[in-house]
Amino acid sequence: MNNHSLIWLRNDLRIEDNPALYHATKNNFVTAIYLLFPKSWHEQHDADNKIYFWLQNLKLLEHDLHKLNINLLVVNAGHYQDAPKIIVNIALKLKCNSIWFNNEYGYNEQQRDNLTVKECLKHNLDCRRYLSQTLIEPGKIITNQGSCFKVFTPFKKKFYATITESLLQPLPKPTKRKPQKHILKSINYSTIYNYTAIDLNQYWPPGSKIAHKRLTTFINSTINNYDRMRDIPAIAGTSMLSPYLNAGVLSVKQCFYAAFLANKAKLYSGNKGILVWLDELVWREFYKHILVCFPRVSKNKAFKAKTDKIIWENNPKLISAWKQGKTGYPLIDAAMKQLLHTGWMHNRLRMVVAMFLTKNLMVDWRIGEEFFMRHLIDGDLAANNGGWQWAASTGVDAVPYFRIFNPIIQSVKFDPDGIFIRQWIPRLDQANNKQIHFPDATNALHKLNYYKPIVDYKKSKAKIIDVFKKL
Repeated sequence: MNNHSLIWLRNDLRIEDNPALYHATKNNFVTAIYLLFPKSWHEQHDADNKIYFWLQNLKLLEHDLHKLNINLLVVNAGHYQDAPKIIVNIALKLKCNSIWFNNEYGYNEQQRDNLTVKECLKHNLDCRRYLSQTLIEPGKIITNQGSCFKVFTPFKKKFYATITESLLQPLPKPTKRKPQKHILKSINYSTIYNYTAIDLNQYWPPGSKIAHKRLTTFINSTINNYDRMRDIPAIAGTSMLSPYLNAGVLSVKQCFYAAFLANKAKLYSGNKGILVWLDELVWREFYKHILVCFPRVSKNKAFKAKTDKIIWENNPKLISAWKQGKTGYPLIDAAMKQLLHTGWMHNRLRMVVAMFLTKNLMVDWRIGEEFFMRHLIDGDLAANNGGWQWAASTGVDAVPYFRIFNPIIQSVKFDPDGIFIRQWIPRLDQANNKQIHFPDATNALHKLNYYKPIVDYKKSKAKIIDVFKKL
Protein backbone atom coordinates (compact mmCIF):
# COMPACT_ATOMS: atom_id res chain seq x y z
CA MET A 1 0.00 0.00 0.00
CA ASN A 2 1.34 3.42 -0.96
CA ASN A 3 1.80 5.96 1.80
CA HIS A 4 -0.08 9.21 1.38
CA SER A 5 0.72 12.15 3.69
CA LEU A 6 -1.34 15.29 4.31
CA ILE A 7 0.83 18.31 5.16
CA TRP A 8 -1.10 21.06 6.96
CA LEU A 9 0.47 24.43 6.16
CA ARG A 10 0.02 27.46 8.44
CA ASN A 11 2.54 30.26 9.09
CA ASP A 12 5.23 28.29 7.22
CA LEU A 13 4.65 29.39 3.64
CA ARG A 14 7.96 28.21 2.21
CA ILE A 15 9.56 25.25 0.48
CA GLU A 16 13.01 25.40 2.09
CA ASP A 17 13.60 24.78 5.80
CA ASN A 18 10.07 23.56 6.33
CA PRO A 19 10.44 20.56 8.70
CA ALA A 20 6.93 19.14 8.33
CA LEU A 21 7.05 19.42 4.53
CA TYR A 22 10.59 18.06 4.31
CA HIS A 23 9.88 14.96 6.39
CA ALA A 24 6.41 14.34 4.93
CA THR A 25 7.82 14.20 1.40
CA LYS A 26 9.87 11.16 2.30
CA ASN A 27 6.60 9.25 1.85
CA ASN A 28 5.36 8.25 -1.61
CA PHE A 29 2.59 10.84 -2.04
CA VAL A 30 1.99 14.22 -0.43
CA THR A 31 -0.96 16.61 -0.55
CA ALA A 32 -0.73 20.04 1.10
CA ILE A 33 -3.70 21.72 2.76
CA TYR A 34 -4.22 25.27 3.98
CA LEU A 35 -7.23 26.17 6.14
CA LEU A 36 -8.76 29.64 6.29
CA PHE A 37 -10.15 30.68 9.69
CA PRO A 38 -11.95 34.01 9.11
CA LYS A 39 -14.02 33.78 12.32
CA SER A 40 -11.04 32.99 14.54
CA TRP A 41 -8.82 35.54 12.82
CA HIS A 42 -11.47 38.21 13.40
CA GLU A 43 -11.79 37.25 17.08
CA GLN A 44 -8.03 37.53 17.45
CA HIS A 45 -7.96 40.94 15.72
CA ASP A 46 -5.69 39.70 12.92
CA ALA A 47 -5.27 42.46 10.36
CA ASP A 48 -6.74 42.27 6.86
CA ASN A 49 -3.33 43.58 5.76
CA LYS A 50 -1.64 40.54 7.26
CA ILE A 51 -4.08 37.94 5.96
CA TYR A 52 -4.02 39.50 2.49
CA PHE A 53 -0.21 39.23 2.56
CA TRP A 54 -0.41 35.62 3.73
CA LEU A 55 -2.70 34.68 0.86
CA GLN A 56 -0.54 36.43 -1.73
CA ASN A 57 2.39 34.38 -0.50
CA LEU A 58 0.25 31.26 -0.45
CA LYS A 59 -0.51 31.76 -4.15
CA LEU A 60 3.19 31.86 -4.96
CA LEU A 61 3.84 28.87 -2.71
CA GLU A 62 1.17 26.92 -4.57
CA HIS A 63 3.17 27.44 -7.75
CA ASP A 64 6.37 26.22 -6.04
CA LEU A 65 4.57 23.16 -4.67
CA HIS A 66 3.27 22.26 -8.13
CA LYS A 67 6.87 22.22 -9.37
CA LEU A 68 7.43 19.46 -6.82
CA ASN A 69 4.22 17.71 -7.97
CA ILE A 70 2.54 18.52 -4.66
CA ASN A 71 -1.10 19.64 -4.90
CA LEU A 72 -2.41 22.35 -2.59
CA LEU A 73 -5.96 22.24 -1.27
CA VAL A 74 -7.33 25.48 0.26
CA VAL A 75 -10.44 25.14 2.43
CA ASN A 76 -12.53 27.72 4.33
CA ALA A 77 -12.73 26.20 7.82
CA GLY A 78 -14.40 29.15 9.53
CA HIS A 79 -13.32 28.64 13.15
CA TYR A 80 -10.44 26.86 14.87
CA GLN A 81 -12.90 24.51 16.59
CA ASP A 82 -13.92 23.15 13.18
CA ALA A 83 -10.37 22.25 12.17
CA PRO A 84 -10.05 18.73 13.69
CA LYS A 85 -13.04 17.24 11.86
CA ILE A 86 -12.23 19.03 8.59
CA ILE A 87 -8.62 17.85 8.59
CA VAL A 88 -9.54 14.26 9.43
CA ASN A 89 -12.40 14.10 6.90
CA ILE A 90 -10.17 15.33 4.10
CA ALA A 91 -7.40 12.95 5.11
CA LEU A 92 -9.86 10.04 4.95
CA LYS A 93 -11.23 11.17 1.55
CA LEU A 94 -7.70 11.30 0.18
CA LYS A 95 -6.89 7.95 1.83
CA CYS A 96 -4.02 9.51 3.76
CA ASN A 97 -2.48 7.58 6.62
CA SER A 98 -0.58 10.47 8.22
CA ILE A 99 -0.92 14.20 8.95
CA TRP A 100 2.08 16.48 9.36
CA PHE A 101 2.34 20.07 10.60
CA ASN A 102 4.62 22.59 12.28
CA ASN A 103 3.65 23.82 15.73
CA GLU A 104 2.07 27.17 16.58
CA TYR A 105 2.10 28.60 20.11
CA GLY A 106 -0.86 30.89 20.76
CA TYR A 107 -3.23 29.45 23.37
CA ASN A 108 -6.09 29.05 20.87
CA GLU A 109 -3.83 27.50 18.27
CA GLN A 110 -2.45 25.00 20.78
CA GLN A 111 -5.96 23.99 21.82
CA ARG A 112 -6.93 23.54 18.16
CA ASP A 113 -3.87 21.42 17.39
CA ASN A 114 -4.20 19.22 20.47
CA LEU A 115 -7.83 18.49 19.58
CA THR A 116 -6.74 17.69 16.03
CA VAL A 117 -4.25 15.13 17.29
CA LYS A 118 -6.96 13.49 19.41
CA GLU A 119 -9.30 13.35 16.41
CA CYS A 120 -6.55 11.78 14.31
CA LEU A 121 -5.96 9.08 16.92
CA LYS A 122 -9.67 8.18 16.85
CA HIS A 123 -9.31 7.34 13.16
CA ASN A 124 -5.90 5.65 13.38
CA LEU A 125 -4.19 8.52 11.57
CA ASP A 126 -0.55 9.07 12.43
CA CYS A 127 0.09 12.71 13.45
CA ARG A 128 3.58 14.23 13.27
CA ARG A 129 4.45 17.66 14.72
CA TYR A 130 7.62 19.69 14.19
CA LEU A 131 9.46 22.75 15.43
CA SER A 132 9.49 25.57 12.88
CA GLN A 133 8.60 28.98 14.36
CA THR A 134 11.53 29.09 16.80
CA LEU A 135 15.01 27.67 17.13
CA ILE A 136 14.24 25.97 20.44
CA GLU A 137 10.82 24.70 21.52
CA PRO A 138 9.17 27.45 23.63
CA GLY A 139 9.12 26.53 27.32
CA LYS A 140 12.09 24.14 27.03
CA ILE A 141 14.68 26.66 28.20
CA ILE A 142 14.30 26.77 31.98
CA THR A 143 16.23 28.01 34.99
CA ASN A 144 18.46 25.75 37.08
CA GLN A 145 15.55 25.54 39.54
CA GLY A 146 13.28 24.17 36.81
CA SER A 147 11.10 27.26 36.41
CA CYS A 148 10.41 29.46 33.37
CA PHE A 149 12.57 32.51 32.77
CA LYS A 150 10.91 35.88 33.37
CA VAL A 151 13.88 38.10 32.49
CA PHE A 152 15.45 38.34 29.07
CA THR A 153 19.19 38.48 29.85
CA PRO A 154 19.47 35.17 31.76
CA PHE A 155 17.15 33.60 29.17
CA LYS A 156 19.52 34.75 26.43
CA LYS A 157 22.55 33.30 28.23
CA LYS A 158 20.87 29.91 28.60
CA PHE A 159 19.64 30.11 24.99
CA TYR A 160 23.14 30.66 23.62
CA ALA A 161 24.50 27.91 25.86
CA THR A 162 21.95 25.55 24.30
CA ILE A 163 22.40 26.48 20.64
CA THR A 164 24.81 24.52 18.44
CA GLU A 165 25.78 25.09 14.82
CA SER A 166 24.01 21.89 13.78
CA LEU A 167 20.74 23.23 15.28
CA LEU A 168 21.10 26.39 13.19
CA GLN A 169 21.51 24.78 9.77
CA PRO A 170 18.34 25.11 7.63
CA LEU A 171 16.81 22.06 5.96
CA PRO A 172 17.06 21.77 2.15
CA LYS A 173 14.20 21.88 -0.32
CA PRO A 174 12.25 18.60 -0.63
CA THR A 175 12.84 16.41 -3.64
CA LYS A 176 10.35 16.32 -6.50
CA ARG A 177 7.51 13.83 -6.03
CA LYS A 178 5.73 11.55 -8.49
CA PRO A 179 2.84 13.30 -10.32
CA GLN A 180 -0.60 12.84 -8.78
CA LYS A 181 -4.16 13.72 -9.74
CA HIS A 182 -6.19 16.62 -8.35
CA ILE A 183 -8.82 14.84 -6.30
CA LEU A 184 -10.39 17.74 -4.38
CA LYS A 185 -10.87 21.33 -5.52
CA SER A 186 -9.74 24.46 -3.63
CA ILE A 187 -11.87 27.51 -3.06
CA ASN A 188 -10.90 30.73 -4.86
CA TYR A 189 -8.96 32.29 -1.98
CA SER A 190 -6.96 35.01 -3.72
CA THR A 191 -9.73 37.65 -3.57
CA ILE A 192 -11.23 36.88 -0.14
CA TYR A 193 -9.22 39.54 1.74
CA ASN A 194 -8.15 43.02 0.72
CA TYR A 195 -5.68 45.32 2.40
CA THR A 196 -6.47 48.58 4.20
CA ALA A 197 -2.97 50.11 4.10
CA ILE A 198 -2.72 52.32 1.01
CA ASP A 199 0.93 51.57 0.22
CA LEU A 200 1.02 47.91 1.28
CA ASN A 201 1.98 46.39 -2.07
CA GLN A 202 4.65 49.02 -2.63
CA TYR A 203 6.44 48.19 0.62
CA TRP A 204 5.71 44.47 0.94
CA PRO A 205 5.79 42.50 -2.32
CA PRO A 206 5.15 38.80 -1.59
CA GLY A 207 7.28 35.78 -2.31
CA SER A 208 10.30 33.84 -1.11
CA LYS A 209 12.53 35.36 -3.81
CA ILE A 210 11.86 38.87 -2.48
CA ALA A 211 12.31 37.71 1.12
CA HIS A 212 15.67 36.06 0.43
CA LYS A 213 16.84 39.04 -1.61
CA ARG A 214 16.03 41.34 1.33
CA LEU A 215 17.84 39.03 3.75
CA THR A 216 20.91 38.91 1.51
CA THR A 217 20.94 42.68 1.02
CA PHE A 218 20.59 43.26 4.76
CA ILE A 219 23.41 40.83 5.59
CA ASN A 220 25.72 42.26 2.91
CA SER A 221 25.12 45.98 3.32
CA THR A 222 23.31 46.92 6.54
CA ILE A 223 23.76 44.49 9.40
CA ASN A 224 27.31 45.57 10.29
CA ASN A 225 25.95 48.99 11.30
CA TYR A 226 22.62 47.74 12.66
CA ASP A 227 23.43 48.77 16.25
CA ARG A 228 23.80 52.42 15.16
CA MET A 229 21.18 52.60 12.41
CA ARG A 230 18.25 50.61 13.81
CA ASP A 231 16.81 53.52 15.83
CA ILE A 232 16.70 56.04 12.98
CA PRO A 233 13.32 55.74 11.23
CA ALA A 234 14.22 57.95 8.26
CA ILE A 235 16.76 55.45 6.90
CA ALA A 236 16.62 51.78 5.91
CA GLY A 237 18.51 50.68 9.01
CA THR A 238 16.46 47.62 9.92
CA SER A 239 16.04 44.32 8.12
CA MET A 240 12.40 44.90 7.01
CA LEU A 241 11.94 41.12 7.25
CA SER A 242 9.29 40.85 9.97
CA PRO A 243 6.28 40.35 7.61
CA TYR A 244 8.12 37.52 5.86
CA LEU A 245 9.10 35.93 9.17
CA ASN A 246 5.54 36.26 10.46
CA ALA A 247 4.11 34.52 7.39
CA GLY A 248 6.87 31.92 7.46
CA VAL A 249 8.09 32.87 4.00
CA LEU A 250 11.47 33.03 5.75
CA SER A 251 12.33 30.89 8.76
CA VAL A 252 14.04 32.23 11.87
CA LYS A 253 16.68 29.55 11.30
CA GLN A 254 17.48 30.94 7.83
CA CYS A 255 17.85 34.44 9.28
CA PHE A 256 19.87 33.38 12.31
CA TYR A 257 22.19 31.15 10.31
CA ALA A 258 22.88 33.85 7.72
CA ALA A 259 23.86 36.32 10.46
CA PHE A 260 25.86 33.63 12.27
CA LEU A 261 27.94 32.95 9.15
CA ALA A 262 28.37 36.69 8.50
CA ASN A 263 29.78 36.94 12.03
CA LYS A 264 32.36 34.23 11.19
CA ALA A 265 30.46 31.55 13.12
CA LYS A 266 30.54 33.48 16.40
CA LEU A 267 27.69 34.02 18.87
CA TYR A 268 29.40 35.77 21.79
CA SER A 269 31.81 38.11 20.03
CA GLY A 270 32.39 39.73 16.67
CA ASN A 271 30.62 42.54 14.88
CA LYS A 272 28.42 44.55 17.25
CA GLY A 273 25.75 45.21 14.63
CA ILE A 274 25.34 41.49 13.93
CA LEU A 275 25.25 40.64 17.64
CA VAL A 276 22.53 43.23 18.29
CA TRP A 277 20.40 41.84 15.45
CA LEU A 278 20.86 38.30 16.76
CA ASP A 279 19.64 39.61 20.11
CA GLU A 280 16.48 40.83 18.39
CA LEU A 281 15.86 37.32 17.08
CA VAL A 282 16.39 35.96 20.60
CA TRP A 283 13.79 38.47 21.91
CA ARG A 284 11.41 36.87 19.43
CA GLU A 285 12.21 33.47 20.98
CA PHE A 286 11.77 34.91 24.48
CA TYR A 287 8.27 36.23 23.80
CA LYS A 288 7.19 32.86 22.34
CA HIS A 289 8.60 31.27 25.50
CA ILE A 290 6.48 33.63 27.64
CA LEU A 291 3.38 32.84 25.57
CA VAL A 292 3.74 29.13 26.33
CA CYS A 293 4.90 29.37 29.95
CA PHE A 294 2.38 32.00 31.02
CA PRO A 295 -0.92 31.44 29.13
CA ARG A 296 -2.55 34.42 30.90
CA VAL A 297 -0.90 36.78 28.39
CA SER A 298 -2.90 35.02 25.63
CA LYS A 299 -6.10 35.74 27.55
CA ASN A 300 -6.06 39.54 27.56
CA LYS A 301 -4.47 39.70 31.02
CA ALA A 302 -1.44 41.57 32.29
CA PHE A 303 1.65 39.51 33.04
CA LYS A 304 1.98 41.40 36.34
CA ALA A 305 -1.40 40.57 37.89
CA LYS A 306 -1.39 43.56 40.25
CA THR A 307 -1.33 45.98 37.32
CA ASP A 308 -4.78 44.74 36.27
CA LYS A 309 -6.00 46.91 39.16
CA ILE A 310 -5.02 50.10 37.31
CA ILE A 311 -8.06 52.19 36.41
CA TRP A 312 -7.29 53.50 32.94
CA GLU A 313 -9.04 56.68 31.82
CA ASN A 314 -9.62 55.55 28.20
CA ASN A 315 -10.77 58.95 26.96
CA PRO A 316 -12.44 58.27 23.55
CA LYS A 317 -11.33 61.62 22.06
CA LEU A 318 -7.69 61.03 23.01
CA ILE A 319 -7.80 57.46 21.70
CA SER A 320 -9.27 58.65 18.39
CA ALA A 321 -6.62 61.37 18.02
CA TRP A 322 -3.87 58.82 18.67
CA LYS A 323 -5.30 56.33 16.16
CA GLN A 324 -5.57 58.97 13.44
CA GLY A 325 -2.18 60.56 14.06
CA LYS A 326 -3.62 63.84 15.34
CA THR A 327 -2.02 64.15 18.76
CA GLY A 328 -0.09 67.34 18.04
CA TYR A 329 3.21 65.54 18.71
CA PRO A 330 4.78 65.26 15.22
CA LEU A 331 6.85 62.12 15.78
CA ILE A 332 3.87 60.26 17.28
CA ASP A 333 1.61 61.36 14.44
CA ALA A 334 4.16 60.50 11.73
CA ALA A 335 4.57 57.01 13.19
CA MET A 336 0.81 56.43 13.19
CA LYS A 337 0.59 57.65 9.58
CA GLN A 338 3.32 55.17 8.63
CA LEU A 339 1.28 52.37 10.20
CA LEU A 340 -1.94 53.37 8.45
CA HIS A 341 -0.25 53.74 5.05
CA THR A 342 2.12 50.75 5.05
CA GLY A 343 0.75 48.29 7.61
CA TRP A 344 4.08 48.49 9.43
CA MET A 345 5.83 50.74 11.93
CA HIS A 346 9.51 51.20 12.76
CA ASN A 347 10.38 49.31 15.96
CA ARG A 348 11.70 52.33 17.88
CA LEU A 349 8.49 54.17 17.09
CA ARG A 350 6.34 51.23 18.24
CA MET A 351 7.84 51.72 21.70
CA VAL A 352 7.42 55.50 21.61
CA VAL A 353 3.75 55.51 20.52
CA ALA A 354 2.87 52.67 22.89
CA MET A 355 4.35 54.47 25.86
CA PHE A 356 2.65 57.72 24.84
CA LEU A 357 -0.76 56.02 24.70
CA THR A 358 -0.42 54.19 28.00
CA LYS A 359 1.67 56.59 30.08
CA ASN A 360 0.65 60.02 28.76
CA LEU A 361 -2.92 59.42 27.62
CA MET A 362 -3.70 56.91 30.42
CA VAL A 363 -5.20 54.41 27.96
CA ASP A 364 -5.34 50.67 28.63
CA TRP A 365 -2.53 48.88 26.76
CA ARG A 366 -5.07 46.34 25.45
CA ILE A 367 -6.66 49.05 23.29
CA GLY A 368 -3.32 49.81 21.67
CA GLU A 369 -2.44 46.15 21.34
CA GLU A 370 -5.69 45.45 19.49
CA PHE A 371 -5.29 48.48 17.20
CA PHE A 372 -1.81 47.35 16.22
CA MET A 373 -3.01 43.80 15.54
CA ARG A 374 -5.83 45.12 13.32
CA HIS A 375 -3.33 47.00 11.14
CA LEU A 376 0.09 45.36 11.30
CA ILE A 377 1.18 43.19 8.40
CA ASP A 378 3.60 41.50 10.84
CA GLY A 379 1.21 41.36 13.80
CA ASP A 380 2.36 38.53 16.06
CA LEU A 381 0.56 37.81 19.34
CA ALA A 382 3.71 37.04 21.32
CA ALA A 383 5.81 39.99 20.13
CA ASN A 384 2.94 42.51 20.00
CA ASN A 385 1.66 41.62 23.45
CA GLY A 386 5.20 41.57 24.83
CA GLY A 387 5.97 44.98 23.35
CA TRP A 388 2.80 46.63 24.60
CA GLN A 389 3.11 45.22 28.08
CA TRP A 390 6.78 46.25 28.15
CA ALA A 391 5.82 49.83 27.31
CA ALA A 392 2.93 49.87 29.79
CA SER A 393 5.11 48.41 32.60
CA THR A 394 2.60 45.57 33.06
CA GLY A 395 4.60 42.80 31.39
CA VAL A 396 7.56 40.50 31.66
CA ASP A 397 10.93 42.24 32.01
CA ALA A 398 9.05 45.53 31.48
CA VAL A 399 10.46 49.03 31.53
CA PRO A 400 10.28 50.56 35.07
CA TYR A 401 7.03 52.55 35.41
CA PHE A 402 8.91 55.79 36.08
CA ARG A 403 10.92 55.56 32.86
CA ILE A 404 8.77 57.28 30.26
CA PHE A 405 9.89 58.28 26.78
CA ASN A 406 9.57 61.97 26.09
CA PRO A 407 8.28 62.10 22.48
CA ILE A 408 10.00 65.43 21.86
CA ILE A 409 13.39 64.17 23.05
CA GLN A 410 12.90 60.99 21.04
CA SER A 411 12.12 63.12 17.99
CA VAL A 412 15.20 65.32 18.36
CA LYS A 413 17.47 62.34 19.01
CA PHE A 414 16.29 59.93 16.32
CA ASP A 415 14.89 62.24 13.62
CA PRO A 416 17.07 65.33 14.15
CA ASP A 417 16.44 66.87 10.71
CA GLY A 418 12.75 65.97 10.70
CA ILE A 419 13.14 63.83 7.57
CA PHE A 420 10.82 61.08 8.80
CA ILE A 421 8.25 63.56 10.10
CA ARG A 422 8.15 65.45 6.81
CA GLN A 423 7.78 62.21 4.86
CA TRP A 424 4.53 61.36 6.62
CA ILE A 425 3.26 64.85 7.50
CA PRO A 426 3.87 67.00 4.39
CA ARG A 427 2.11 70.01 5.92
CA LEU A 428 5.14 70.45 8.20
CA ASP A 429 7.54 70.92 5.26
CA GLN A 430 7.84 74.63 6.04
CA ALA A 431 8.80 74.12 9.70
CA ASN A 432 12.51 74.42 10.44
CA ASN A 433 14.49 71.62 12.04
CA LYS A 434 13.91 72.97 15.55
CA GLN A 435 10.24 73.89 15.28
CA ILE A 436 9.26 70.53 13.83
CA HIS A 437 9.96 68.75 17.14
CA PHE A 438 8.39 71.20 19.59
CA PRO A 439 4.62 71.41 19.14
CA ASP A 440 4.05 73.78 22.05
CA ALA A 441 7.35 75.70 22.24
CA THR A 442 6.26 78.27 19.66
CA ASN A 443 3.13 78.90 17.65
CA ALA A 444 4.95 77.95 14.46
CA LEU A 445 3.28 74.60 13.89
CA HIS A 446 -0.16 75.97 14.67
CA LYS A 447 0.37 78.57 11.95
CA LEU A 448 0.98 75.65 9.59
CA ASN A 449 -2.50 74.40 10.48
CA TYR A 450 -1.11 71.66 12.70
CA TYR A 451 -2.93 70.12 15.66
CA LYS A 452 -2.51 71.46 19.16
CA PRO A 453 -1.00 68.96 21.65
CA ILE A 454 -3.80 66.88 23.17
CA VAL A 455 -1.96 66.41 26.46
CA ASP A 456 0.73 68.12 28.53
CA TYR A 457 3.68 65.75 28.70
CA LYS A 458 5.00 66.75 32.14
CA LYS A 459 1.61 66.74 33.86
CA SER A 460 0.60 63.42 32.33
CA LYS A 461 3.92 61.86 33.31
CA ALA A 462 3.52 62.90 36.94
CA LYS A 463 -0.04 61.55 36.94
CA ILE A 464 0.80 58.04 35.70
CA ILE A 465 3.78 57.76 38.04
CA ASP A 466 1.47 58.53 40.95
CA VAL A 467 -0.95 55.83 39.75
CA PHE A 468 1.79 53.20 39.71
CA LYS A 469 3.15 54.28 43.08
CA LYS A 470 -0.26 53.70 44.63
CA LEU A 471 -0.21 50.08 43.42
